[in-house]
Order: sequence, then structure tokens, then C-alpha cells
Amino acid sequence: MLDVGKWPLFALLPPQDLNSIRLACVFGASGNETLYVTENDEVFALGTNCSGCLGTGDIQSTIEPRKIEILCGKKIVHLSYGSGPHVVLTTSDGEVYAWGNNGYSQLGNGTTTQGLSPCQVSTNLLNKKVIEVACGSHHSMSLTSDGEVYAWGYNNCGQVGSGSTSNQPTPRRVASCLQSKVVATIACGQSSSMAVLDNGEVYGWGYNGNGQLGLGSNGNQPTPCRLAALQGIHVCQIVCGYAHALALTDEGLLYSWGANAYGQLGSGVKSNQSCPIQIMMDRERVVEIAACHSTHTSAAKTQAGQVYMWGQCRGQSVIHPHLTHFTCTDDVFACFATPAVTWRLLSVESDNHLTVAQSMKKEFDSMETSDLKFLVDGKTIHAHKSILKIRCEHLRSMLHDEEVIEIDQFSYPVYRAFLEYLYTDSVSLPPEDAIGLLDLAAFYRENSLKNLCEQTIKQGISVENAFTLLSAAVKYQAKGLEEFCFKFCVNHLTAVTQTQGFGDMDHELLKDFISKAGKHGAFRN
Repeated sequence: MLDVGKWPLFALLPPQDLNSIRLACVFGASGNETLYVTENDEVFALGTNCSGCLGTGDIQSTIEPRKIEILCGKKIVHLSYGSGPHVVLTTSDGEVYAWGNNGYSQLGNGTTTQGLSPCQVSTNLLNKKVIEVACGSHHSMSLTSDGEVYAWGYNNCGQVGSGSTSNQPTPRRVASCLQSKVVATIACGQSSSMAVLDNGEVYGWGYNGNGQLGLGSNGNQPTPCRLAALQGIHVCQIVCGYAHALALTDEGLLYSWGANAYGQLGSGVKSNQSCPIQIMMDRERVVEIAACHSTHTSAAKTQAGQVYMWGQCRGQSVIHPHLTHFTCTDDVFACFATPAVTWRLLSVESDNHLTVAQSMKKEFDSMETSDLKFLVDGKTIHAHKSILKIRCEHLRSMLHDEEVIEIDQFSYPVYRAFLEYLYTDSVSLPPEDAIGLLDLAAFYRENSLKNLCEQTIKQGISVENAFTLLSAAVKYQAKGLEEFCFKFCVNHLTAVTQTQGFGDMDHELLKDFISKAGKHGAFRN
């Protein structure tokens, strides 16, 4: 479970209060303000209260939690903050509330008057359901359920996306080339804005002095511009640091661009990059990325649960992704970011409030609750018959009154990964082992698992294993993977020589491979 106690402010709370926290956010120039929501959906704040950012109705600092009555029972689902600081959040009903610093109309209420209490942001949003919010230093954005983006506040660099550099006092739809498109997620740097469409395209606008828009240039953009360098790449998550950005693709690949004085791009150097570059290529599939507009720190989590950090880490410049002992990216920001703030709204679930998915994951291979054992390579895997029967047609017909089942046609890592998939819908294997799981998926006719295996193999393909992976794709009739591996192999051959990088391959086999590649159309273009 996430430990909010790693943020110093929470040390002020007694254990019973800490145990009641379900959502939390730490923010401010020094990480000295916090808001949190309890299991009873009550909202509290404590800290220095700069610019009235605690929403308590005054500017008095407090080391005792103070309840924010207007937000109690609102069911907060997303929250972001600026550098003033100002705070913007949205509720499960799609309402938007804002308060705090308002020197540039970043509260969206048409004034520049400081907001000491949360007030609903209504202009152009009353009939919309907002599902996500994002804040830059002094501007704000919201994303509606129908994929529209609205922005307001400071606009000196075009970060509001209105086509001008005049400040925007109330929410205004970011249209231009986004007019007829559906946006899936948004993010803000200090003075820049980013959006990812439902088709995986990425757009950026605002300040671009460090190349943080990823456009290959350093000129500011007053309206959204598509990142041409990511064409053909399906981005599913994007995050922004102070002046850099990270993007995660649907195949678990990680790209970075922008400012790099602290090594926050993870490229191994400190030079800025105005175009996206791929990093962590020698690591396994990435499933989460993290950055925050008030820091120069970056983090990522892999499919196996390993957490990496780089950039400005407690005064040090870490230029390569560094493997940590943490179990979540949030811990990186609690322990190494400057200031020690949260990069997202923390979700804290106790064992008494686990979701169905979390409960399933927790009970996998549990000796205490299982009613079935699998013996594979002399090792035991504990499982639950009812879950297996629900999740797998093959096992439904196979399981009867047995208490122990021996498996000899698959290895322990492969069969364990298969059973874990039935509990979690995820796969955690290196590409070479994923071949065995692909075999199992084909044998058990588990098409969803087969697709996951193909994604894992695509993400982990290299010169050393490409031909092995290609052979497996052909054997198990994974057509999409087969084409991907063919193109990878042929691109390597044509880029270097016919044999370089494949020196251990039999030349007759190589000729046969090239012949087959030609028939597949791999040499086209």
C-alpha cells in the first residue's frame, strides 16, 4: 500500500488520521501544503497556505488539519495545482472547482482576485462533464468526457492555445486543429500544454524555448501543433516536467524531449532535445511514466514492477534511468524530487478497500485461500478453481475434483505467468520466455493472452533474438508479430550488411530468410 507518511507533512497527523486517508496531494513551492480526502469523503487541508491555496477561506497557515466543507461529499476524481499556487479539481459529477492564486485569471472566474475558498468554474463548462484537469505554472486546462479541451489563465507564450498571447480569464475551448478530434488525456509543463488524441497522436502548444513541445524547433506555438516525429506511434500516456516531457506508447516504449540540464530526459547527456528520443531501450516494457511541472525529476515503472528515476534527484543530476528499491513512482517524488510534491493525486487503498482487481492480484498464489496446487518443474503454484474456471475455457473443462495437478509440457516461469495473467490481465516476462507463453496461449486458445505476448515480444525484440522471435511468430501463426519481426530483421540487414549482426546464423538459412522476407513484401519502400 502507498505510504503517504513518506511526505514530511503527514508526520503531523496521528496514526488514526493517516489510516483514514484515501486520496492525497502534496504541493507548493516547498512541498509545504497538502489536501487529503478521507474514507468518509471528507476533505482536509494543512500547511503554509500561500495565496490561500488550502481553500480554508483565509490565508492562515495551519499545522492542524482544517476541513473544507464545500468539498466534502463531492467525490474528487482528479486534481492538479500550479506554482502560485492555485488548485483545480474535478468531481465524479464532472464539476470543476478552483481556488488559490489568481494573478493571471488561472481560476477561470473572469477576475484576478485571489480565491480563498473553492468556487465552481462555470463558464463554458456547466453543461460539460470534465474528467481530467491539468495546471501549468499559471494556466489551467480541463478535458471533457466528449474529448474537448478547455484552457484559461496566463497566456504569454500561447499556452492557452487561443492563437494569441492575451491572458484568458475564463475557460475557452482549444480548437484550431483539435476542433474535430477527440482528446484522450492532457498535461501541462510550466508554460506549455500537451494533448494526446484517442488515436495516439500528440499535440503541443505554448512555450518551446527548450524544445519541450517536441516539434524539432524552439519557437513558441500559440495553437496546437502535431508532433510529426511521433507519427505512426500510438502514445497512451504523456507527462510534463518543468520544461521537458515524457511519452509512453501502447507497446511500452518510452520517449523524452525538451530541457535536459539535469539529465531529466534520461539520454545519458545533458543537451536539450527538440525532437522525441527513445530511452530505456534495453529495459523491459514500461507501464507508467511520471513527471511534474514543478520539478526536473522523471520516473518510470516497468511491467515487472521495477521503478527507475532520473533527472534532478536530491541535488544530483542523474543522466541515466537509475533502478530504485521503490515499488511505485510516487515514492520517487516523495524522497528525491525538489520540491517533494506529488506528481498526481495519490490514491491510497487499505486492505479493507481493495478493488476487485486488487483483491484478485493479492490472492494469486496464496497458500491461505487456495484450493488447488499446480506442480511445475518441482515447484508449487497455488490457485483457486472457481477463478480459473471463470477465466479460462480450457481449464473449465479440465478441472474437476483434483487438489494437485502436475504440468509437464510447460516450464514453471511460463505456467506461473499464465496463471498470474488469469488473475491480473497482465504479463510479466522477458520476450524469450514470452515465446513459451505464446505457445501456451495458442494451445489453450487464449487470444487475449496471445495478443499480450505479441506486445511483449515486440517491445523486447533485438538483433540477438530477432530470428528466434520471428520463428516463434511463424510457428504460432501470430501474423502481426510475424510481419513486425520480418521488418525488424530486414531493416537491420539492409541498414548494415546482409550478415553483420547475424554472424551465427547459417548462410543457407539466411538466404532462405531473405527470400521469404521478399515474398512478405518486407523489402518494399
